Amino acid sequence: MADKHWSLAIHGGAGVITRDRLDEKQRGGIEAALGQALDAGSTVLAAGGSAVDAVQAVVEVLEDDPHFNAGRGAVFTYEGSNELDAAIMDGSNRAAGAVAGVTHIRHPVALARAVMADSPHVFLSGAGAEEFAREKGFEMTDPAWFATESRRKALEEFKARKVSWFDIDLKYGTVGAVARDAQGHVAAATSTGGLTGKRWGRIGDSPVIGAGTYADDRTCAVSATGAGEFFVRAGVAHTICDRVRFLHETVQEAADATIKEVGELGGDGGVIVAGPDGTTAFSFNTPGMYRGRADSSGMHEIAIFGDD
Repeated sequence: MADKHWSLAIHGGAGVITRDRLDEKQRGGIEAALGQALDAGSTVLAAGGSAVDAVQAVVEVLEDDPHFNAGRGAVFTYEGSNELDAAIMDGSNRAAGAVAGVTHIRHPVALARAVMADSPHVFLSGAGAEEFAREKGFEMTDPAWFATESRRKALEEFKARKVSWFDIDLKYGTVGAVARDAQGHVAAATSTGGLTGKRWGRIGDSPVIGAGTYADDRTCAVSATGAGEFFVRAGVAHTICDRVRFLHETVQEAADATIKEVGELGGDGGVIVAGPDGTTAFSFNTPGMYRGRADSSGMHEIAIFGDD
């Protein structure tokens, strides 16, 4: 018989997030958005809802908020469009769903959930994913919904400077959530617009099961954010779960060791983790990560900078 304890951790991206780069208005808006998302997931869990429902609720709130690189406010590709990726995973049975390169879906995480629940597949992309969405009754959203002026300016700056293939402001604004529900099950969800100026249908770690998203009741649930190519190469989310399962590390130890490995490869970013015992952890090798957590004991924390 599982206890009734629940816990939730969320993120809105990691990167060069420092006090001198965020004014009070920006900081207030980000903290308010994280708080709204945390409340959405907490409401589900406090009512006895599932971890899967909770992480989806969190991510949908963040997908609608232009402060983050997911849904509305997603970064632009080199060609000037917004291509969205998302994944969700249920730790109780390791069911998973993911989509990549969608351009007309307001809540990509909801489409990933439909792939998990209503298709024989795990991962759909591009036009095929949108054809599936139409068959399942998803309302198609005008791509203009996702576009914001600040992201368009970031693309223009990227093209003007052409310094690297990674985000012009070095903030990886992926959003995600992990949860443990009152039944003892864990789940994870992640959503992103990818990298500013990405080309050739590039896909990062966020929708890749085992890289940016993973959940297993035997170990933990993980959602990642950062330089996706490195997280794919390190199989970050699955590696964290393996370290918990086979090395018997705590979720914090496993997360820290895996982020250290990412750093040694040359990548940066962070993860959030939730264990089936209700423990949550954050680990990141960047100056900051937009993050928050809450649980049934009354904990409610929101943080941005590394020293928060």
